[in-house]
Amino acid sequence: MTDKKTLIRNCGKDLFSSKGFKDTNVVEITKMAGVATGTFYNYYASKEKLFMDLFLEENAKLKKDIMKSIDLNGDPVNVVKEMMFLNDQGMKVNSILREWYNKDVFAKIEQNYREENGLDSVGFLYDSFIEIVKRWQIEGKMRHDIDAEMIMAIFAALINVDTHKEEVGLQYFPQVLEHLTEFALTGLTDCSARGTNK
Repeated sequence: MTDKKTLIRNCGKDLFSSKGFKDTNVVEITKMAGVATGTFYNYYASKEKLFMDLFLEENAKLKKDIMKSIDLNGDPVNVVKEMMFLNDQGMKVNSILREWYNKDVFAKIEQNYREENGLDSVGFLYDSFIEIVKRWQIEGKMRHDIDAEMIMAIFAALINVDTHKEEVGLQYFPQVLEHLTEFALTGLTDCSARGTNK
C-alpha cells in the first residue's frame, strides 16, 4: 500500500502539472490524496516545499538524461551548446520545470524553500559536469587559470539569463543568448591565445 507521503507527493505532482503552482492549493492536494489537510503538514512545511522537492527531482532527471544523450568527449563548445539546447527544450515540455520561466512565482518558491532548507539547498546544474570541466582543463581544452567552480558559475549565469527575456527584449533574446554563449565559450576555450596551456 502506498504511504501517505507518497500519495501526497504524487497528487501534488499531478495537480502542479495540470494546473500550475499558483492555481494549486494544499486542500486540493489532500482531497485528491484522500487524507486530512493537517496530514500534509506532517510531511511538508508548505506547498512551496513540496513543489521544490518535485522540481529538483524533475530537474535531476532531465540533467541525467541530457548527460547520457550527449558525447562528452566532443568539442567543449559543441558539448555545452548541446547541453544548453537540450536543457531549454526539456524544461519547456515539462510543466513543473516550466515554472522556472514564471519569474515572479518561481523566485518566491525558491526563496521560501531556501529559508526552510538552507541557502545551499538548491542546485540546478549538473552534479557530475564539473568533473568534465576539470578533465577539459587537464587536456588543455579549457582554461585552467579560471577555477572549475567559477566556470560552472559562468554556465549557471548563462542559464539564468533565460529568466530575463523581457528585460533583454523578446525580439533580441534568442540571438543575445546565442552570442553570450559563444563569447563565453570562446573565452573559456581559448587556452593558447591566453598562454594558459600547461
